[in-house]
This record gives sequence, C-alpha cells and structure tokens, in this order.
Amino acid sequence: MNRRNEKKALTTRLFFVLMLISAASLNAQKKEKWKLVWREEFNYTGLPDSAKWGYEVGHIRNNEQQYYTKARKENVWVSKGVLAITGRKESYPNESFKKESKDWKTKDSLAQYTSASINTLGKVGWKYGRIEVKAKLPRGGGIWPAIWMMGTNRPEVGWPKCGEIDVMEFIGNHPKDIYGTIHYPDPVSNGNKSNGGKIVAENLDSQFHIYAIEWNEQTIDIYFDDNKYHSFSIDTAGQGADNPFRKPFYLLLNLAMGANWPGPIDDTVLPQQFLVDYVRVYQKK
Repeated sequence: MNRRNEKKALTTRLFFVLMLISAASLNAQKKEKWKLVWREEFNYTGLPDSAKWGYEVGHIRNNEQQYYTKARKENVWVSKGVLAITGRKESYPNESFKKESKDWKTKDSLAQYTSASINTLGKVGWKYGRIEVKAKLPRGGGIWPAIWMMGTNRPEVGWPKCGEIDVMEFIGNHPKDIYGTIHYPDPVSNGNKSNGGKIVAENLDSQFHIYAIEWNEQTIDIYFDDNKYHSFSIDTAGQGADNPFRKPFYLLLNLAMGANWPGPIDDTVLPQQFLVDYVRVYQKK
C-alpha cells in the first residue's frame, strides 16, 4: 500500500471512530436527560399486544382508498422483533356500507385496498417527553405511512381542537422527503392551522431510521436520526386552557394509501410494508 492509500485508509478509519464517539456521546446525553417510561420492542410473534394497541376500522379520513382492518394478520403482524403494517390491493367488505349513500366512507360495498392503523387511545397517553420510533418505510406512488399523535380528548372535542403532532409523514411520490407538522385549531376561522418542516434523506425504504419529537412546556422539536429539523413554539397555539399541547396525547402508527396528497396508488409495487423496530417514550428525570 502506498503512502497515499495509507493516508486515505487512516482518514476513513478516523472518520468512523469519530462517528462512533459522537453516537456514544448522544446516547450518554440522552440517558442523563431522560428516563424511559413506556416501550414497545415487538419482541413476540402475533398480533400487536392488545394491552398496548387498539385499531381504527374502516374508511377514516382524507378520502384515502384503503380500508383499515382490525386484528387481521394480513395487514398487521409482529415477528422477529418487528411490527409490519401491510398495505394490499384486494377486495374487502365494507362493514359500514349503506345502500344509496353519498358518503365516501359508506357508499361502496367493497374496498379495493386494505391496511392497518393502530393506536394507544384508551391505553396510554403522555404529556411532554421524547417520543422515539425506529422504522423503515414502504415505497411507491400513493403510499403514505405516518407516525403521529393526537390529544386523548379527541373523542370529546374532535379535531383540530384536540391538536395533532405529526412525528413523521412520508409520501411515495416524494421518496426522499420526510415531513414533520403540528396542527392546531384556528379560533378565527374555526378551522385548522399548520406549522411544519421537511428534511431530505436517503435510504428511507432500505434502512431503519429514528423519528422523534421532544416536547416540553415551551416547544415541540422534531428530529430525524437525532438531527432537529423543525421547532414549534407551543404558545403559537394559544395562551389559555384550550391550547391542546398542554394536555396528554396518544400515538398512532398507520399506512394510508391514495388521497390527494400522496397521489394515485401504484398497484405494481403492492403489497408494501411499514416496518417498526420499536417505540420508546421518555420523560425528563
């Protein structure tokens, strides 16, 4: 090996050593700052743990084309330490079908796509902390996986009054873009306001990455692989008791398909899987 190659090899080794030191330092800082209060490691085989997870069922929102099924292994399954949410092209009976209905949720007797949406509503919620999910994303047109949160009071007050924190959203027709967004009520229009950011990344469908928020009394910060790319001031959503971000939230993991934002579904790439390695929730020591 000549001197130039020796120098190049040494530089490469030094780079990786520094990266390992940096990662170890971040982990040490995390341990000093946070305590783990809830976790789901998916170290079992079967349907998601019913003590931790519930389901949305049917056509739910956004004119999405998938039908969310309940406790169906073809759409949601845990094995080898990973949760898999699978979006499929298949006919499936719409349990909410109503003859002559004009409502997109109930007018068709058969759905043409299936998927799953699981959540912790009624099981557990958190006010402030670090919510961290390690996941590998699906790919293809019309695909829309999400890691997100809404206020535990949603059944009583509805959306957007309950607030929404999008830890991660991804759409298949923008395969390198990760979105993090905060939604909250607009008292003037009685509608919804949004405040969000975007980060460009590689290998989203071939590698696991860490998606997280850090939420305290002042801010909600959104992270991709421990890189903060957006920060939201909670006071933006109001000073009074109606501010949704001063109340507990629950977590949702879902794989949507179709609708206006992600665009037409590319049937040729289906089925697709949204894979989750773990979910961890920390709070300040």
